[in-house]
Amino acid sequence: MMSMIYQAYQNHMDLTAPWRTGASAALRYLNLVPQGTSDRFVGRIAAALELISRSALTYTRPAYGIDSVMVGNRELAVTEEVVYSTPFGSLLRFKKEDVPGQPKMLLVAPMSGHFATLLRGTVKTLLQDHDVYITDWHNPRDIPVDYGGFGLEDYTDHLISFLTVLGPRSHMVAICQPSVSALAAAAIMCEDDHPARPATLTLMAGPIDTRIQPTKVNEFAKSKPITWFESNLINYVPVQCKGAFRQVYPGFVQLTAFVSMNLERHIKQHMDLAHHLAKGDKEKADVIKTFYDEYFAVMDLPAEFYIETVRDVFQEHLLPQGRLMHRGRPVNPAAIRRMGLMTVEGEKDDICSIGQTLAAQDLCTGVRAYRRVHHMQAGVGHYGVFSGRKWNNEIYPLLRDFVHVNS
Repeated sequence: MMSMIYQAYQNHMDLTAPWRTGASAALRYLNLVPQGTSDRFVGRIAAALELISRSALTYTRPAYGIDSVMVGNRELAVTEEVVYSTPFGSLLRFKKEDVPGQPKMLLVAPMSGHFATLLRGTVKTLLQDHDVYITDWHNPRDIPVDYGGFGLEDYTDHLISFLTVLGPRSHMVAICQPSVSALAAAAIMCEDDHPARPATLTLMAGPIDTRIQPTKVNEFAKSKPITWFESNLINYVPVQCKGAFRQVYPGFVQLTAFVSMNLERHIKQHMDLAHHLAKGDKEKADVIKTFYDEYFAVMDLPAEFYIETVRDVFQEHLLPQGRLMHRGRPVNPAAIRRMGLMTVEGEKDDICSIGQTLAAQDLCTGVRAYRRVHHMQAGVGHYGVFSGRKWNNEIYPLLRDFVHVNS
């Protein structure tokens, strides 16, 4: 049954597309109407048309929009450069001119239903002092089935390949979900004495051991057998797409789950948006629109990656129990040596609770004590660990100093 829902959803979106297109066209016309005594009426119509035109998700990656960055007292231009690519992801560099000697940093973005652009604020902060690269994952619905599957081991292989492109003494920062793969990649590269093994590994709000203070997300993952997830959440990409018949965990299903967790807040935000539009308060309306432009840009997850993550990370806890395998060999975090290890957690994180990321410190017994850093940030939730004021003012300075000391 579930395998047909994505197709039905796509058919519905295609059938209703003319309504959204028409609303957008009417909205452009209304914006040309001279202001006068009917402003209030026109404003209400414009607000309704705006909401209709925005009543669909997008499956296209938004722009990062990072054109410049302050480095010291200089504003430098930033250009995006794809330095390596596979069907499933690109290694994207944010290139700055005339800034020699900054440490190379790989920012590892999660595959969790949104694009890597969700980390644009993180990137912009890191760019002040680092030569930043990001894992820019591609949407599986746009990848033909001929390219095969993409599982947890493929994710780890991509990190190893990306670090190889960056070369020796680079630094890896993993945000949330990919902390497990980042730790696995570092362990394998150290065990193989790989010349491009990272100089430091930073894990931020990552599910290294979800047995510790389980959250509602963790409890849901364990509440049903893996066969339930396969039968009820995995779907085929619709025939209209390049990746037709690829099995995925649809992005719209993931977004529905996210929205349902804070439904009242999202309803209020859209009511506020309509109110601001009707009043002509463009600045306040733009803040809400910018947020939802990103939030409603969704990405499917490859079925193999989703199922293996739920099973291996959240149900069976293979990494902390020493049972995680990669290409037939055990992943041994104790093999990590001559590398700095930093872990960061948020006090109010309801997705990855306190202790789950810190667990990496106990697993990596080969890391010298003076190369270890752990930071628990007071007063932040999950997203506050890598975005917002406290990230910029309190967490980032610690990360910057940690990286530079270990360069």
